[in-house]
Amino acid sequence: MPQLSDFNYHLPQELIAQYPTSQRDAARLMVIDRRDGSIRHDRFANVGKYLPPKSRLVVNDSKVIPARLLGKRATGGKVEVFLLRKLSDGVSFEALIKPLGRLKLDEQIHFNGAGVWARLVDPHKRIVRFNKKNLGRYLERIGHMPLPPYIKRADEPLDRKSYQTVYAKAPGSVAAPTAGLHFTEPLLQSLKKAGHGLAKVTLHVNYATFRLVQEADITKHEMHFEEYSVPLATLKALGLDGRGRPLRFAKQSGRPRPVVAVGTTSCRVLETLAQGGAPSGETNIFIYPGYEFRMTDALITNFHLPFSTLLMLVYAFGGAELMQRAYAEAIREKYRFYSYGDAMIIL
Repeated sequence: MPQLSDFNYHLPQELIAQYPTSQRDAARLMVIDRRDGSIRHDRFANVGKYLPPKSRLVVNDSKVIPARLLGKRATGGKVEVFLLRKLSDGVSFEALIKPLGRLKLDEQIHFNGAGVWARLVDPHKRIVRFNKKNLGRYLERIGHMPLPPYIKRADEPLDRKSYQTVYAKAPGSVAAPTAGLHFTEPLLQSLKKAGHGLAKVTLHVNYATFRLVQEADITKHEMHFEEYSVPLATLKALGLDGRGRPLRFAKQSGRPRPVVAVGTTSCRVLETLAQGGAPSGETNIFIYPGYEFRMTDALITNFHLPFSTLLMLVYAFGGAELMQRAYAEAIREKYRFYSYGDAMIIL
């Protein structure tokens, strides 16, 4: 049984990318082949050279919202509210709040511009309620892009575009599905012309994706839930019906095309479907070595933090020994790591 210590490595701080590459598909690409254990190096612009013929690329079209709000109390004290999840009433959010201990129940937090304020309605569950119903349109004015904590700088105007995939459509994530950041519209068009298909799923990435596993026995880790949905067109492309069940032809001859998951989020949606999950809902699927993948044939992903559930998923897909070797080589070759870093494709 894998232990937490199996998912550690030492990364020099200077390899943590603080800014994106000047052009999305100029990032480096590590090509890892599970069949022969080979590792090659290229640029992401050439990813099409390595895709299985007529692949179905499954991307996550969730859009990052400017979820980090900087406000003030009536006393003038500063408050940071990091939105995590919208609740069913449409105006309340579960949030990270600093400094939570100083706020009083029902105290108002005011945000500059647009007359937006929120009340702390549940300190224990960290729930705030806003005075505006359609908060999304106000966030563009008052919110900041929620860069991950290992990016040691304030968000800048460039992040509004760079920390968003070119196909982002459904607002709801508080962290980017970073494998998709490397695609450009011209690259997507060239892949389509080469016979590859593009299918979309939506999984809203929660801040809990950054929560590292701390249990020595990783199977005891409590996985976070994330909201997802799969449109009917994607279900059919994957050989599934509107309820997520295999179509007759899919049972007889397998899926129509090789499925390439673009990112761990897309992979988690695919494997949730493979386990009989509904086309929409919430998933807390936890994938670690020993898991048998049923829907994912290849995986495009970035490099992930030690002790993270994302790294465990990648180790499960690529094989622990091969992935340890790949990460060691990436460090030797000075790849750029994490959200704004370089990519790999595991075949």
